[in-house]
Amino acid sequence: MAYAADTSVSVAKSEADIKSVIRRYGATSFASFETSLAAMIAFEMQGRRVVFKLPLPDPKSTQFTETPSGRWARSEKQAHDAWEQACRSRWRALHLCIKAKLEAVEAGIETFEDAFLAHIQMPDGLTVAEHVRPKIAVAYESWTMQPLLPAPKGSM
Repeated sequence: MAYAADTSVSVAKSEADIKSVIRRYGATSFASFETSLAAMIAFEMQGRRVVFKLPLPDPKSTQFTETPSGRWARSEKQAHDAWEQACRSRWRALHLCIKAKLEAVEAGIETFEDAFLAHIQMPDGLTVAEHVRPKIAVAYESWTMQPLLPAPKGSM
């Protein structure tokens, strides 16, 4: 089950909560953008620009247009309500994610750059994750991974 699957917190309230929490931790700027299939939150903090891209569910998906059993079509209102609920859930999860990272930094568990590394935007507009993700795939396909733990002595 998705986090906050039954939340009644609106998307606008979640967005405001995100803005509030990042300001509380020292963000110097904030921006948001949304289409029907994606949203983006960007902020600047500690000399870095951080970008979170939030994929939103497709309102035309059978997940919303049909009942969970798939046997019946939902009315337009029912489909829209189910889609809105899924969007509210994702926005609450994003709020939780960002807040948890900021709390981890505050507690000294990790540095700001370690917590947000994948989401730091580089000067070319791509995030670190967008730069590195293809290289990780190639590395895993072409290299042999080290053992997760050394084998116990005498076992090999």
